[in-house]
Amino acid sequence: MEQLKRIALFATVVEKGSMVAAAEALGMTASAVSQQIRKLEESTQVSLLHRTTRRLTLTEAGEQLYQSGRQIVQLAEQAEQRLAELRDAPVGELRIAAPVGFSGHLVTDALAPLLRAHPQLSLRLFFQDEQIDLIEQRIDLAIRVGALEDSSLVARYIGDWPMLLCAAPAYLARCGAIDSPEQLSGLDWLRLAHERGGQLTLHGPGGVVQRLRVEGRVVCNNILSVRQFTLAGMGLSLQPEPEIRELLVRGELLAVLPQWRPAAIGLHLVTPRRDAQPAKVRYAIEALRRALVADPGGLPYKDGIARQQGTPAR
Repeated sequence: MEQLKRIALFATVVEKGSMVAAAEALGMTASAVSQQIRKLEESTQVSLLHRTTRRLTLTEAGEQLYQSGRQIVQLAEQAEQRLAELRDAPVGELRIAAPVGFSGHLVTDALAPLLRAHPQLSLRLFFQDEQIDLIEQRIDLAIRVGALEDSSLVARYIGDWPMLLCAAPAYLARCGAIDSPEQLSGLDWLRLAHERGGQLTLHGPGGVVQRLRVEGRVVCNNILSVRQFTLAGMGLSLQPEPEIRELLVRGELLAVLPQWRPAAIGLHLVTPRRDAQPAKVRYAIEALRRALVADPGGLPYKDGIARQQGTPAR
């Protein structure tokens, strides 16, 4: 590394025409510049400059080294400019991981305006419910919900999403009216594989808490499969309200016991580190934060139910 610095310094001396001018440009003394050139000649064991009282003249070896050194300086300047671009503007490839439930319009609505505003920014999305290794996969930013395991990753809590107990009209027509939590234990349940098996906690009117044990008739490893079985009228499931809002509006899903609510799930944006984030990550965090906690209508995101740290992440 020291030798590269000396070669770059040598190129500056040649371009400036003297050691004094190079020293002024580099913020060094002329004697320090001369010492570095001398060390460069000693290490290469060739003479690079003919020195006279009036001027410096390149030797043949010095001319060849200058051409290479100039390229080194240019590459260093280009690298520095590139780093400045990454720091100051959203450019390059942005890699984001998220649960499969976010593969609908939620992430698109958040990031499409960012991509339109910054043509030099590209996006690669990884949708999977199993947690991805951010470091190994070079993920810039991950969306995660529920409780987070302890790690060296940096998590930014941005809000809570309400969960709804829901079913399709066809299933409710078969099983009859559901008027109390006690009826839920005997019904067909559809759930995620990593949800706490058999445990359902509901928060009711007046702060009443009801804890039930339910068995999963269908167990899936991603929320979209659970949702499709629910839409097919196969049973009840817990769903994040923002992800199913349009289905509720169209009546394809109905809220069951809406006065009894499951615990809300915490929403987090996770990055490998907090400091020195490139602009593309900073811009994406702000875009996702605004989009994922905004409420354009329907049920409120903040419904008075405390965030439960024990809600499993997905």
